[in-house]
Parts: sequence; C-alpha cells; structure tokens
Amino acid sequence: MTTIPPTALLGVAAEAALAVPGVDGLQPRLFDRLTAAAAPAGTDTPSHRTAPEAGVRADVAPDGSGWRIEVRCVLAEGRRALDIARNVHDRVGDAVVSHLAALGAEERVTVAVTVTRIAARHDAV
Repeated sequence: MTTIPPTALLGVAAEAALAVPGVDGLQPRLFDRLTAAAAPAGTDTPSHRTAPEAGVRADVAPDGSGWRIEVRCVLAEGRRALDIARNVHDRVGDAVVSHLAALGAEERVTVAVTVTRIAARHDAV
C-alpha cells in the first residue's frame, strides 16, 4: 500500500459528496465542532464554522487492505434519503478511486454514508 496521507482524500470526498443533488451539507464530528468552538475569536474563520472536510473521515483499513471513507451528510427535505445516500456512496467511491489512481495507487475503497439529519425547507413568507 502506498503512503498517502488521509488528509489528501478528505477534500476529494467532500467535494464529491457536496456535488450530489439533495445534499445540504456535511456534518462534522463532535470533536471537530468542539475544536472549532474553542478556536480564538480573532481567527480568520468564525469559530462556529468548520470546513466541509470535517464531515468526512478517511482511515486505512485495519488489515491494510485499502481505505475506509465515512461521509456524514445533512440532506435537503423533500427527496428520498436512501436514493441520495446511495448516490453519495457511489460518487465518493468513484472520486476517491480516481484520485488514488492519479497518484499511482490502486487500492480498495470502502465508503460508508451516514445521514445525520434532514434539513427542513424554510420558504420565504
């Protein structure tokens, strides 16, 4: 297995997931949210904001057989969550495999998609 840092895959996976129609955003893990909240108020980005990559986790499989990618999605209301999750799964998997191939690494990629919530639409009155 080639030595590729997990951070190299986060942006690729986040971009692919956010391009899926019906994905409203990516939900950061609690650790990322707490880290962002604890950031000094004078930083360039507001403390309540986190990068989309915070909603993606990339790890090497314990047996070294490839990559495990976890994507935590917030979906838009009004569409079938299962269809969107399948689409995210497929697009993220394809994007990561293509990115790895461009780096000369042909490795197995397993993608898990977790729907953390469905954002309600707020129509203007």
